[in-house]
Amino acid sequence: MSDEQQPPQQPTPRAGRPKRTGWRRIIPTWRTVLGTLVIGALLLFGLFFLGYSMVKIPPANALATKQANVYLYADGSVIARDGQVNRENVTLGQISKDGRHAILAAEDRDFYTESAIDPKAMLRAAWKTATGEGKQSGSTITQQYVKNYYLAQDQTVTRKVKEFFISIKLDREKTKDEILEGYLNTSFFGRNAYGIQAAAQAYYGIDAADLDPARAAYLAALVNAPSEYDVVAHPENKAAAVARWNYVLDGMVTKGWLSESKRAGMKFPMPKEATVSTNLSGQRGYLVRIVKDYLIQNKIATEGDLEAGGYRITTTIQKDKQDAFVDAVNDQLISKLDKKNNKVDGYVRAGGASVDPKTGKVVAMYNGIDYVKQYTPNATRRDFQVGSTFKPFVFTSAVENDSTTQDGRPITPNTIYDGTNKRPVQGWSGGTYDPENEDQYSYGDISVRTATDKSVNSVYAQMAVDVGADKVKDTAIELGLPAATPELYASPSIALGVAHASVLDMAEAYATLANHGKHGTYTMIERVTKDGADVIELPKRKTSQVISREAADTTTSVLQSVVENGTGTPAQAAGRPAAGKTGTAEEDTAAWFAGYTPELATVVAVMGQDPVTAHHKSLYGALGEPRMNGSGPPTAIWAQFTKEALKGKPVTEFDLELQEGADVPQYPTTDPTEGDPGTGGQDNGGTTGDTTTGGQDSEGQTGGETPGGTDGGTTGDTDTGGTGDGGTTTDGGTTGDTDTGGTSNGGTTTDGGTTGDTGAGGTDTGGGTGGDSGGTDTGGGGTTGTTVGPLSASRNE
Repeated sequence: MSDEQQPPQQPTPRAGRPKRTGWRRIIPTWRTVLGTLVIGALLLFGLFFLGYSMVKIPPANALATKQANVYLYADGSVIARDGQVNRENVTLGQISKDGRHAILAAEDRDFYTESAIDPKAMLRAAWKTATGEGKQSGSTITQQYVKNYYLAQDQTVTRKVKEFFISIKLDREKTKDEILEGYLNTSFFGRNAYGIQAAAQAYYGIDAADLDPARAAYLAALVNAPSEYDVVAHPENKAAAVARWNYVLDGMVTKGWLSESKRAGMKFPMPKEATVSTNLSGQRGYLVRIVKDYLIQNKIATEGDLEAGGYRITTTIQKDKQDAFVDAVNDQLISKLDKKNNKVDGYVRAGGASVDPKTGKVVAMYNGIDYVKQYTPNATRRDFQVGSTFKPFVFTSAVENDSTTQDGRPITPNTIYDGTNKRPVQGWSGGTYDPENEDQYSYGDISVRTATDKSVNSVYAQMAVDVGADKVKDTAIELGLPAATPELYASPSIALGVAHASVLDMAEAYATLANHGKHGTYTMIERVTKDGADVIELPKRKTSQVISREAADTTTSVLQSVVENGTGTPAQAAGRPAAGKTGTAEEDTAAWFAGYTPELATVVAVMGQDPVTAHHKSLYGALGEPRMNGSGPPTAIWAQFTKEALKGKPVTEFDLELQEGADVPQYPTTDPTEGDPGTGGQDNGGTTGDTTTGGQDSEGQTGGETPGGTDGGTTGDTDTGGTGDGGTTTDGGTTGDTDTGGTSNGGTTTDGGTTGDTGAGGTDTGGGTGGDSGGTDTGGGGTTGTTVGPLSASRNE
């Protein structure tokens, strides 16, 4: 066979493993396995990288950042928490070590040494859940914090995936301490308490900083089952709760955070009963509302800031004094009401405020019987007349401005005014104004001191004109009344208290008098922190001498007389030196007492308001009495409160520096040689000398060396009632006798003319030209003009 005819050569088979046959064909080769693993790893890495890059750390959810604001008394005890979420964030340093260790022992004992994710725990939890051993969390504290703070509580695959990636990222960006702090502030402990601080208060009434191992272990146990483990709400679950408590304590021992000896002697700490209240009932709601308004008005925090919560506000309110105020109102007013049988008793409201004159701190307030029943805070409302509690501001302004009467005499406590009922004021160009005195009583000649004791309207309306109503208004504002006080008009009626200042406004003004004329706006905040750490800067309180010390102290001297001799005598029950003034608004819609000791300025008002329509109501017949006077319940409340508030403190006297020439005796004399004021009738005899100015004659006595008289002439006899005959002088005019309640007939002079009967600020009824100087009687009425502000008179005391 030729070469061309040879058959083709077959390829030689490759050497290697024999071909796989049978069942071996279903087993993947190592190359397949390796390839699959590599591809799977690459895929997982890709998915992880994709997830890691796509899942961002989101902003905190609304619930996690929502906090309550905590309002505290000056001693640090809690007044109230506002907001629907009971949470108060604290720093890790504000949580006791036992509190931190208990949580770690319960939830994640290796937190500080492990990563953000614990795969073994996750697998173990999944296995137990799958095998029916019960649900178990495989989450670390980091994962739980992410769920609480950034995500929702729903059990979905999407949420778990997000939780996984956020936890890893968070572990890289935050320290372990920061994560633990966040977890402790976001965990739910039951009783509407979010965070360990709120929980410590809810279950034990203490701060998280004061948690001991036993209490801390119970709170840590609650995280596992908040509602079920509340042994007060569910006593049937106590055994399970105690078992969990023991588990936590054993964990603390295992980790070396608690000694075995201390652990051995521990007893389960029963929590207190849950508080079932509105949280803002009683006085608490009023205080919270007023403090919030104060923070907003003084730009310490905005309304939005406060709505978000997280503020811890320490007020100046002293709990013992606050309680004393409530007790005083209850004892002297509320307990005496009979709302079922006396309709008027249903109108009664009360308000009060007490200020430390030296510091301006508001130490106590009374606002109403219950915030959830009577919403309006009575200490800050500005819709009731202040009545005669305003009169001291008129006298203060007189002294401050060196004011004189219409006939040129300086206004001091010794100055005589005409206290006749409905006497038209003189020197006012705004029209006729003739205010009534209480009970239409006419006092005739009366000193300023006595007119203050008896709260004589005709005297103070005239004094307001003598000083200048605009100056009186300015003085009231300097003392502390807001410039925008409703009905604070520059007119004679300003003296009668037609202005609508609040109890707190008046307390601030009276505190200025008590502080010798130094004024600083009141304050009710000691300290404010945000989120447990950041200290908020408060406005610095500035004080200034707004009126002279002499003006303030002379007013205090006059107001001491009101307490010692006048309408304010019930205030003596306080058992301390006191100065004060009563007041009553028109139609008895409000009754007031404003007073102070050297240590405390306090104002109390009883008001009438319809509980349905909110209209002001007269309090005639309230408490079964014909009238509601400032000398009644308001002064009684003031006295009881002041006595209790200053209990145990040394009694101090007022240190006063009076205006030059001020009358210091408590009771004015009627001895004309002394020149002291009396309470007699109006002298119509006039002053002898060059000029009769139509004003009031001080005790009917001529003063100074007047032309035509021997050192001013001689004075006629003084009688009680009746008519005095004019006495004769050698060279000058005669002066009529001074009568208490009577009139004086003008006497005849040798060289001069006849001086007629001269009324206080009225018209000369019988005069000619006087003496050697040929002076002219200028007494007379004013001109008619435009009325400024209201001229209605409140029924004052």
